[in-house]
Amino acid sequence: MRIDQYQIDQHNDSISLRHSKQFGFLTEQLGEQGINASEVINALTAFQVAIPSWALGTGGTRFGRFSGGGEPRSLEEKVEDVGLLHALNRSSGSISLHIPWDIPQQAESIISLASSFDLTFDAVNSNTFQDQKDQELSYKFGSLSHVDAAVRKQAVAHNIEVIKYGKDLGSKALSIWLSDGSCFPGQSSFVRAFQNTLESLQEIYAALPEDWKVYVEYKAYEPNFYSTVIQDWGSSLLFCQKLGPKADVLVDLGHHLPNANIEQIVATLMMEGRLAGFHFNDSKYGDDDLTVGSIRPYMLFLIFVELVEGMKRAGNGSDAYAWMIDASHNVKDPLEDLLQSVEAILISYAQALLVDRKKLEEARNQNDVVLAQQILQNAFRTDVRPLVRESMRLSGGSLDPIGLFRNLKVRNELMNERGRVTVATGL
Repeated sequence: MRIDQYQIDQHNDSISLRHSKQFGFLTEQLGEQGINASEVINALTAFQVAIPSWALGTGGTRFGRFSGGGEPRSLEEKVEDVGLLHALNRSSGSISLHIPWDIPQQAESIISLASSFDLTFDAVNSNTFQDQKDQELSYKFGSLSHVDAAVRKQAVAHNIEVIKYGKDLGSKALSIWLSDGSCFPGQSSFVRAFQNTLESLQEIYAALPEDWKVYVEYKAYEPNFYSTVIQDWGSSLLFCQKLGPKADVLVDLGHHLPNANIEQIVATLMMEGRLAGFHFNDSKYGDDDLTVGSIRPYMLFLIFVELVEGMKRAGNGSDAYAWMIDASHNVKDPLEDLLQSVEAILISYAQALLVDRKKLEEARNQNDVVLAQQILQNAFRTDVRPLVRESMRLSGGSLDPIGLFRNLKVRNELMNERGRVTVATGL
C-alpha cells in the first residue's frame, strides 16, 4: 500500500486552520523569548529516525505473542510499511535490518523498492543471541565469548556475513548486541569471557570496510542475570577504545539498571567522542521496550538536553549519529506505535532546542539551583507540538500522522492485501 501526496495534502487542508492558529501563537511566544522558530523547525526537519525491520510486527513476551492482521510477511512488505511511516511523518527515512531475520536475497531490487519510498538503509544488526535453523553450533553458553573457539569462529563469521549484506545495501555500520554472560556464580570466568569477546570483536573490526563503523551495545542484564560480558557503558567504551576509532558505544534506553542517570552517560560519551547513537524506547521496570516517551518523558527531554549540548560542542548535526527505535509492540498496532514514538522523539528534541543555554550557564556559575531547574522545566513544559507538525508539513508529511492513518483505514487495507491473520517474519 502507498499513501499518495494528494491524500496527505487533503487531510492537511482539513485541519490547517487550527494548526495555523496554534503555530502562530507559539511562534509569537517563542519570539518574545528570543527564540527563532524557523531554526528549531529546520533542525527537526533534518532529524531522521531509523525504523528496525523487527518492529513492524507484533512483539511478545515469554508468555505469548498475539499477532495482528496485515503484518508484513516478507522484507519487501516491511520496506512498504516503513514507506508508509515515512510518507506520514517524513522523519522515518531509513531501515535498520536484522540478519538473519530479514536477509535481502536480491539487494538491487530491495534498494530499488526502498528508493521508491525515499528510504535508505541504516546500520545492519547481527544475531548471536539465538540459534538459527540448521545452525551447526549452539550459542546457549555464549557466542563471541564462548569457551569453545569453534563457536566463537561461527559467531565471528556470522557478523562478517552481516557486513557483506550491509555493503550490498549501502549501509555504513554494523550494530552488535551480545547476550553473552552467565546465570550463576562460578559458571564462567569474567576475565576469560572479556578476553574471548575482545579477540572476536577484533576479528570483526578487521573485516569492516574503511568507511564503516561498528556500534557496540551494552545491557545490564537479561537473558543472563548473574553477569553480562558487556554490561554497561564503561565496558562497552573499554571495548571500543581497544578496537579503534571505527568503534563507538550504542545506548539503548532500556538497557540500564533502574534509576541510572542516562543523561550523564550520554554527556560523558559525547565528551569523549564515542557516542554512536541511540535505540529509543521507554520502560517502567526494565527493558520493557515500550513506546518512546510513554513513561518517562522528562528523562527523554533531559537526555536530549545533553545531546543538543554535545552536538553543539562537537560542531555536529543530528546526522552525525545513529538514531533508531527499538521497541516491542505487544498490544498496539505496530505502525501506530512507531508513529507515536517518532513524534515523542521530535517533541523532546524540540524542547531541548528551546533551552536558554546562556542563562543556564549563568545560573550554574552562580550556583542558582532554583533558576537552573526553572530554565529546564520551562522548556519542557512548552507545548512544541505545533513546531513538530509544521516540520512534517513542510517536508510533505501529515499534520496528524495517526489521524490520517486511521482516516485512510491503513490497517484494514493491509489486512485486505495480506490477510487478517498474518505473522511478521523474523521475531
